[in-house]
Order: sequence, then structure tokens, then C-alpha cells
Amino acid sequence: MRAIFEREVSSYYNGIQGYLCGAFILLFAGIYTMGFNLTDGLAAFESVMSYMDFILIIVIPILTMRIISEERRQKTDQLLYSLPMSMTKIVIGKYFAMLVVLILPLIVICAYPYILSMYGDVSLKTAYSAILAYFFLSAALASIGMFISSLTENQGISAGICFICMLVIYYGSTLANFIPASGIASLVAVASVILLVGLILNSLIKNIAISAGVTAVLELILGGAYLLSPSSFENLFPQIVSELSVFDRFYIFTTGIFDITSLVYFLSITGVFLFLTVQSLEKRRWN
Repeated sequence: MRAIFEREVSSYYNGIQGYLCGAFILLFAGIYTMGFNLTDGLAAFESVMSYMDFILIIVIPILTMRIISEERRQKTDQLLYSLPMSMTKIVIGKYFAMLVVLILPLIVICAYPYILSMYGDVSLKTAYSAILAYFFLSAALASIGMFISSLTENQGISAGICFICMLVIYYGSTLANFIPASGIASLVAVASVILLVGLILNSLIKNIAISAGVTAVLELILGGAYLLSPSSFENLFPQIVSELSVFDRFYIFTTGIFDITSLVYFLSITGVFLFLTVQSLEKRRWN
């Protein structure tokens, strides 16, 4: 795993990707710090981090687009399959390399609130809590991007799909509010999501019987729940999307609240998508 980790880190910094991602994060951190803290005189550095989340919509696709898809395009993934280590260790080694690229600019950003505290009343606990949450948010989104990269051998397609997914995740809560508050609207929306999950499951396992069976069971459970309590479905879909939104959970930290459950949620998202990445590679290995 260490060899995979060192190889990936060197590949990021032998090329332009690592420097580009770091420079992009630091550039906007400097711009927002200049605008909010220096020009407007705000002492809340967490306000800077609350606007930095949008940067990840661009950084994550750039960072993850080649992590696995390039291996598939160059057929070097066959070498990975022949290594005397589990696919889990290979995925974790690659993932940790991405975390290095993400954490290095954040280490530099950690100096910002300390420097600002010399000239104003800056809450260091709140500022560093927001930076920590930003790292966990970045890690969760990176795992999603890594999974997407494992599904294709084209970097451009991987980056494009990842960018669209990041946009959907970012604007998910806002878009969900356009769904009517009626119970039937939430029922249709949740049923559509279940159908989409079934299609994704089928693309992973290539077994239409199992995918259709799981989808049918979930749809029946959903229909039964609606028949038992239609009123409970009113405004249900926007509430679900808001609860599942990683960005909404990140914003909690920028308000001065250190939410342990949100950190656990970020770790859970990371674990789920790393597991899916391993399964995607394992499926390709045996095919």
C-alpha cells in the first residue's frame, strides 16, 4: 500500500494536477480572506470557509478524474490486479494520496486565522473547526469522485460526470425545495430515486434479476408506507435531501457549532464510496 501511495503522490506533483488543485484552493482562500476579513473587517474566518465549499465542485473532478480511469485507459490496471495485495489496500493507497493533495493547502490556510488573531478578536476554535470540517467534506467528495473514476476509462468523461454530480450535490437542497409539498409529489420523487439506485446497482453487479428484485422490494415498502400514512409524506423529499446533504452539514460548523454526528456522516459517506470503488475494481478484475 505504501508503494501505491508514494507512486500516486509523486504522479500528482510530477505533473500539474497537485499544484493546480493546491493553487486553486489557496487562491480563493486568499481572495475571500482579503474581501471578508481585511476589507470588510470581519473577525469571523469561518465565513471564508463557508464560501470555499463551492471551490470543491471544480477541484474534486480535476483531482479524481485520472486516479483510476487513466489506469484503465493505459491498461496498467492489469498490473494492479497482479500485485500481491488486496484491492482494498490499492484503493486506500490511492485515496490517501488524494488526501495529501487536499490537506497541504489546508495546512497553509491554518495559518490565516492565527495571523488574523494578532490584529483582531478571531475565534480560533470556530475557525479551526470549520477548516477541519472542510477537510472531512473534501475527503467525502473525493471518495465519490474516485468511485466515478472507477466506472470509466476516459478522463474527460470521468471529470464531466463528477462535475455534474458535484453540482447536483451542491444544489440538491435548493432543487428539492421546488418539489411540491404534497405527499404524492414526495412519493414520486423518492420512487424515482429508488429506480435510479436500482439502475446504478445493475451497472455494478450486471445482474438484472437481483437489481430488479431489490428495486421492486424497496418500491413496495415505499408504497406500503404511503398507504399507511399519506400525511407523513408531505414535504418529505426536501427534508430527506436536506438531511443527506454533505454541504448543509458542513455549514453547521461555520455557525460555530462543532457537530460530531456530521463528522461521522462524512466518514460514513467516505467508507461507502470507497467500498463501492473496491467492488467496481473487483468486478472488472474477475471479468
